[in-house]
Amino acid sequence: MKRVTQASVTVGGQQISAIGQGLCVLLGISLEDTQKELEHMARKILNLRVFEDESGKQWSKSVMDKQYEVLCVSQFTLQCILKGNKPDFHLAMPTEQAEGFYDSFLEQLRKVYRPELIKDGKFGAYMQVHIQNDGPVTIELESPAASASTSDPKQLSKLEKQQQRKEKTRTKGPSESSKERPTPRKEDCSASSGAEGDVSSEREP
Repeated sequence: MKRVTQASVTVGGQQISAIGQGLCVLLGISLEDTQKELEHMARKILNLRVFEDESGKQWSKSVMDKQYEVLCVSQFTLQCILKGNKPDFHLAMPTEQAEGFYDSFLEQLRKVYRPELIKDGKFGAYMQVHIQNDGPVTIELESPAASASTSDPKQLSKLEKQQQRKEKTRTKGPSESSKERPTPRKEDCSASSGAEGDVSSEREP
């Protein structure tokens, strides 16, 4: 989460969303996140005191107190772990599930705060996110479930293996079926119709 003076999202050369002063939230959804976790994070973000008050006292007001805007951008790369020099994203929730969670998160923000002040990017799109960080101030927030799992190496390994199994299951169909497909047997030429190029020689007589 970044405190900003302005932020915007561009997709395909066209600006699709923009805010002035407020917060830019980069949201990475993990395998362990639930609806309860999203509600917790939404409340935390909206109530976190990262702005100054009228007298200039720092860390006194929340985005809701100041009636500022919030721009949310889905960013699965926040769930990255490194395998040597290569980033690995097995701990990120798969796209087909994550999109629903992302929409629920936005809905929760709009339920608690003024809907017209909550903006977002485009889920799954290749985006250019322009952020003018104010301060700079960047605060990393983790849901309780994510904090617990990433602090426990055994749990982390368990999550990785679970996701790897899911991915193998999703990709196994075509590759396995191609391996198990029987080799067409050769038939005697006399079994064909005699027409050149006829495929009946590969059928049962």
